[in-house]
Amino acid sequence: MTSLFRCPLCSAPLTREEQGYLCPGGHCFDVAAAGYTHLLPANRKHSKNPGDDKAMVAARSAFLDRGYYAPLRDALCARVAEECRALPSPALLDSGCGEGYYTAGLYQALTAAGCAPKIAGVDISKFALRRAAKRLPQGEFAVASVYHLPLADESVDALVNVFSPLSAEEFSRVLRPGGLFCYVVPSARHLWEMKQVLYARPYENPVKREDYPGFVWQGADQVRCALSLSSNQDIMALFGMTPYAWKTPKEGVERLSALEQLDCQAGFDIHIYRKM
Repeated sequence: MTSLFRCPLCSAPLTREEQGYLCPGGHCFDVAAAGYTHLLPANRKHSKNPGDDKAMVAARSAFLDRGYYAPLRDALCARVAEECRALPSPALLDSGCGEGYYTAGLYQALTAAGCAPKIAGVDISKFALRRAAKRLPQGEFAVASVYHLPLADESVDALVNVFSPLSAEEFSRVLRPGGLFCYVVPSARHLWEMKQVLYARPYENPVKREDYPGFVWQGADQVRCALSLSSNQDIMALFGMTPYAWKTPKEGVERLSALEQLDCQAGFDIHIYRKM
């Protein structure tokens, strides 16, 4: 089976075999028992196990599976399905796909719209990809850097990025002319009630339209929903999914850790672009 992925060593097309990926140059990449492959060269790997660890991935996956972020997933999937409705077999990349929550939703939405999608996801965390490959066996998943995507030039019709590092140059390279790019970012007052617990003086997230070379701005879809977290486990799982987990003073974390109930508002903006 011809793959959406390309060899990270020589950029030749990869063919998916039962046990791994092969390129004409003789490079081969095994598929792990969990269903993902490793396309991150050693000289681009900055630690033994880069990205989110096993515990972080498990907590995030459990949180998402409880449906708290389903409104965002549904809005993103509806937008991508609408934008790709004229393509019989769209190729889609989920950049920074994590455990595949949104990837699986996108596949299901496109299939329901009558398409026969080809979907690939990349992430730096092998622990996340173990779950992604099990969640969506129809997809292809690889450990890879978003700054060196193992895909050919102009090979995908749509690319989504949900709360993950952005590489506009690479995204432009792999998207076909006119291709869709959806970039999900937090709104100004996303999780404001949590921030009031964490910080003495909470601040709004900076929100502004960004223009990227090679892309044309199409607009933004706003998604707002209420979260009612009734366990400390869910509260701390959500906290661990945010950048606040890395920069909150100890006192703020202790206040949040003491809570068993938290009601807050979640806000997301889906920024939509087309490649020139």
